[in-house]
Amino acid sequence: MLRSLARTALAARAHIAASPVATPAAKIFYSTALRSTAIPVGRKTGHIAYNSIRSFATESSTSVDNDQEEKIIGETKKKTFQAETRKLLDIVTHSLYSEKEVFVRELISNASDALEKLRHSQLTDASLDSGKPLEIHISVDEAKNTFTIQDFGIGMTEEEAISNLGTIARSGSKAFLENLEGESGAASTKDKIIGQFGVGFYSAFMVGSDIKVYTRSATPGSKGYCWTSDGSGSYEIAEAENVAIGTKIVIKLRDECKEYATEAVVEAIIKKYSNFVDYPVHLNSKKINAVQPLWTKDKNEITEQEHIEFYRYVAGAWDNPQFKLVYKTDSPLAISSLLYIPQRHMEVLGMQREEPGVSLYSRKVMIQAKSKALLPEWLRFVKGVVDCEDLPLNVSRELLQDQSLSKLRQVLTGRIIKWMENEAKVDPKVYNHFFEEFGTFIKEGVCTENDATRPNVAKLLRYESSAGAQGDVISFKEYVDRMKAGQENIYYTCVPKRKFAEESPYFEEFKEKGIEVLFLYDTVDEFVVNNLRQVGQHKLVSIDAADIKDPVLEGSSSKDGAKDGDKKEEDPVAKEEAKLEGERVAEWFRDTLGMQVRKVDVSKRHMSHPAVVTEHDSPAVRKMMAMMSGAAKVGEDNLPPTPTNLEINIHHPIIKKLWSVKNQDPAFAKQVAEQIYDNALIAAGVLDDPRSMLKRLNTIMEASLSASASSKSKDTVMQPKKIEVVEGEKV
Repeated sequence: MLRSLARTALAARAHIAASPVATPAAKIFYSTALRSTAIPVGRKTGHIAYNSIRSFATESSTSVDNDQEEKIIGETKKKTFQAETRKLLDIVTHSLYSEKEVFVRELISNASDALEKLRHSQLTDASLDSGKPLEIHISVDEAKNTFTIQDFGIGMTEEEAISNLGTIARSGSKAFLENLEGESGAASTKDKIIGQFGVGFYSAFMVGSDIKVYTRSATPGSKGYCWTSDGSGSYEIAEAENVAIGTKIVIKLRDECKEYATEAVVEAIIKKYSNFVDYPVHLNSKKINAVQPLWTKDKNEITEQEHIEFYRYVAGAWDNPQFKLVYKTDSPLAISSLLYIPQRHMEVLGMQREEPGVSLYSRKVMIQAKSKALLPEWLRFVKGVVDCEDLPLNVSRELLQDQSLSKLRQVLTGRIIKWMENEAKVDPKVYNHFFEEFGTFIKEGVCTENDATRPNVAKLLRYESSAGAQGDVISFKEYVDRMKAGQENIYYTCVPKRKFAEESPYFEEFKEKGIEVLFLYDTVDEFVVNNLRQVGQHKLVSIDAADIKDPVLEGSSSKDGAKDGDKKEEDPVAKEEAKLEGERVAEWFRDTLGMQVRKVDVSKRHMSHPAVVTEHDSPAVRKMMAMMSGAAKVGEDNLPPTPTNLEINIHHPIIKKLWSVKNQDPAFAKQVAEQIYDNALIAAGVLDDPRSMLKRLNTIMEASLSASASSKSKDTVMQPKKIEVVEGEKV
């Protein structure tokens, strides 16, 4: 019954195709429909084949073999390559491609082009038909050491075989595209044609010692031919029988290239380079390219499950993507891309640095896997695919011919930054979770990007603030939007923990005046702000900087909390004496501390601490300097501290008492002064090793306790004993 149905269908097709009243469109429709008609056969599906007695074949069958093998029946014509062609062939074979495995990619691309040419030609000529599905079949045989690839595409006549195979750098695909100009449907066909240079076929000589090409044109009445060459400078061509419409290439592999006769090796190569070509690719009867090129589909056509499966395929992951972007544009380059951001990354576990996660394709054929030049290194956590159709490649399709990759990189970087900005607006909570995981990459971007891109990357940064609760983060824009009237700078402090920031002597004045301060906890944050320097028109200023100029910090309150306008007029004489007294205290500190300080000044800050240091190295810089100098090695002294500026609070009780006892006990006063300086270094986070002050600290505590005990003893001796007398009792 099935054979009867097949014969009926074929007869109907033939009748319609031969009908004088049938329109070309109708002929094409019926031809295409019948070619794709499936008939159930048991649990499998059979495709109608109408060019032989074998009416249908199951899907699991390759159907690449004819009833009889190809056989040469005509006169063999021997031809030689021209001298220039021989040189080119030698270059292609030995120098053009960096990896031998790309011959698989090149041959599949050629086969895909042949199928596309047939599909397009059938739109205007229904008589063109291979009688087989538009598929690519590859077979490998380890015993025979052969690699065979066959397509059922447009095929070649004898003249076309001589022209296309006998002349290097003559691209049949390019000539086909040139002939398409002005034709209807040409645009979609141009997008699917891969070949450009006419050298891909010759990549087979990198691995093959002998190559046979069986080809037959889809034009009705065409004969089959066999083209043979060993790549030494000549080739033979002869008529052959039992040749299927299309092209079949049989490569006898060299001894050193036997791995390309191994199914697992070839399958991996197909999935690496050609997994997204437009037509099915079968390897030893098994379909290989089962993953759809989702980036070619419209954004709204892609389901969530398709996104998850495609992400897991390109990223080699098992989780679901956190964010996804379908990005297409025609200017300045024709780009189709599908990008993902994972839930987490491996660098956080202290493992090796992540490799770039985005691969570059051109017309669905991979050009660079995990391309290092496609995106800046700080975006290595992004996964996905970028397909650029008009990318100007070199002949080997491995490198670009001009600076287009730089332009492509610039466009993609800008779009990814905008993408993450939008995600932050859509759901700030989700974005903040993303930043918690991937913030180090963003900070790396601020440190490494150029001046034009750096401000845009900075928009993605998030930090805790003194105005918010612990764990709540804000952007620079949010900080600027709620700055105090007249405030010029954005203030920050680099500390390991929030508690350290809130207890810092530098923070007291800002807290008192209600000025918001950003808390930066990571060591790398110091390098971030040093590279960024300003956001818009606002400078980034550390709260421990010296001589901060900002209207909101000037004349707000005094030491006792009274406003300047409410303070009583000070006695000019007393004011001058206080100034001279402060200068004498500062000079004594400078003489006592010696080379440890550059200068000592009376502080103008509003603080409850005895002293602070300014103009000091940051803790991160100190650590880096120690590592570079090798000072951390066992047995070596610590890196000498860099002299700083010391600001003393002459109103603090410790400073006042120290000044009163300095003449009575100079040695003890010096120890206290040094301890005040070390305490200031600790508050700034720049004391390399606090253990260095333990001996001095113990001495100061011992002296303090001794003085306290002595004072109590004197009070006990001099206090008269009080005797209680009970009334009526004699004393």
